[in-house]
Amino acid sequence: MCTACLIQNVKSHMMSRRHLFTGAAATAAMGVAAGAMSARPALAQATGRVVDLTQTYDSDFPTFDGKPGILFEADKNFDPDGYHLFKLTIFEHTGTHIDAPLHFAEGGASVDALPVDNLIAPLCVIDISAKATEDANAMVEPADIEAWVSTHGAIPAGACVAMNSGWTARIGDPSWRNLPDGTLAFPGFSKAATDLLMDTGAASIGVDTLSLDPGNSPDFAVHYSWLPSGRFGIEGLAHLDQLPPAGATVFIGAPKHRGGTGGPARVMAMV
Repeated sequence: MCTACLIQNVKSHMMSRRHLFTGAAATAAMGVAAGAMSARPALAQATGRVVDLTQTYDSDFPTFDGKPGILFEADKNFDPDGYHLFKLTIFEHTGTHIDAPLHFAEGGASVDALPVDNLIAPLCVIDISAKATEDANAMVEPADIEAWVSTHGAIPAGACVAMNSGWTARIGDPSWRNLPDGTLAFPGFSKAATDLLMDTGAASIGVDTLSLDPGNSPDFAVHYSWLPSGRFGIEGLAHLDQLPPAGATVFIGAPKHRGGTGGPARVMAMV
């Protein structure tokens, strides 16, 4: 489906699903308490190694619609001003960034209102890199979550569950965003998987690609279910392959501009 068609589809869904956020405030409140209790033991297990999960980006960094996500304009220079300063024009959803509930749910929580307890969380990394080499639009499916749980135990309440598709290795290559013909193609979560994660009490999900949904998604099903539930997502993560499947703690430096639908974030993990 073309990008223009997808955007039009988003607009129509935003009108038809405006009441989806009902009850999300209660869900988010429960997530706060769960996140606070579960993050502490995860922190206690840390050895001190820190992994930066944030992409360094500029105006050439790939974006969903292909437009530059950040523009730099020199406002002050050492000569003649004595110091250096840029004026930045930034689109919220660029680079490593947060998708707040408001992004896909009218009346949903804005990025400045995300419960801070959920910004420090146990990190569960689900590796689908093997099947992503065969299918650029591979998805995290319920079977992947069940396999993770059978090996590592229950997903902690308040956890951030991240997909490692191996896409970090593609940064700098057009295949990070699309196929040679320009069609969007990258891994993501299936709605069935995120529905299952809601039952576990996970507070957030993350991907090392452009979107929570796979590139060939016709309807943004994950965005339209996960975000209106009061949870948030992180897109464009880096270096998830440097982390163990379980045991790390993630620190999510969410932006705090009032009423924002998301924004660039500094994300790190301690192992």
